[in-house]
Amino acid sequence: MGTVFKQNGFVVQPTPGGFNLWVLNGCEGWDKESLQPRLEVLMSLVKSKQRIADHGEVFTPAWMVEAMLDLVKGESERIDSRFLEPACGSGNFLVRILQRKLAAVEIKFGKSDFEKRHYALLSLMCIYGIELLPDNIQECRQNLLEILTSYLGSDRADDVYWAASHVLSVNLIHGDALKMRTMTGSPIIFAEWGYLGKGQFQRRDFRFDTLTQSSAFSEEGSLFAHLGKHEIFTPIQTFPPMTVEEMATARKVGNDQEGLRP
Repeated sequence: MGTVFKQNGFVVQPTPGGFNLWVLNGCEGWDKESLQPRLEVLMSLVKSKQRIADHGEVFTPAWMVEAMLDLVKGESERIDSRFLEPACGSGNFLVRILQRKLAAVEIKFGKSDFEKRHYALLSLMCIYGIELLPDNIQECRQNLLEILTSYLGSDRADDVYWAASHVLSVNLIHGDALKMRTMTGSPIIFAEWGYLGKGQFQRRDFRFDTLTQSSAFSEEGSLFAHLGKHEIFTPIQTFPPMTVEEMATARKVGNDQEGLRP
């Protein structure tokens, strides 16, 4: 993080290994009743000591998520801004990003059920994640699905439920962000979604390893600096426009990368 945060009786600072070290701040002389709530906060940030040792897994607390998102407040509240969390865990960041986007949907389209449903789905389409651990990626998908369907008041009988499930199976990847590969060894592929209006969405697929070269191609003096991004980054696949109903059908028949639990 590059700095020291003080919040809720804790000091948070970076360790030499790159992980956050949480220590109690000014706890000398505290009784058990005063200390217990702070210890519970600490324990909520980990699943097990073994997972910390094996994967460095420590979840980001809610107050820090809010503080970091506030640094890009405008983008986090824009419906079609795109966010990628390369170690998304169970979705601490992505959940709050979706909630902020849905608040913007409500302000702009809350009076139209049709537009509200489609722009809420678009806000989900603009959220991406990669996660190494299988239980985390499953939990992340479920968390985001529950937030969207709760906002829309939809359930499993509604096409938007299955369309959202389809989007999450495509956008949230069980893989290794450093290797840019899924856990099956395939290159990570992300879908770029766009809303065309009148209930239709466009999908174009790009390889993650190609997209990460964007800064190198645009550097001044680069052989490709004069080219537009559309000339360098071409999709590996472009899908015909599709509706919520068509995405729901794709999910139900299993035509996605990695589905949620039925």
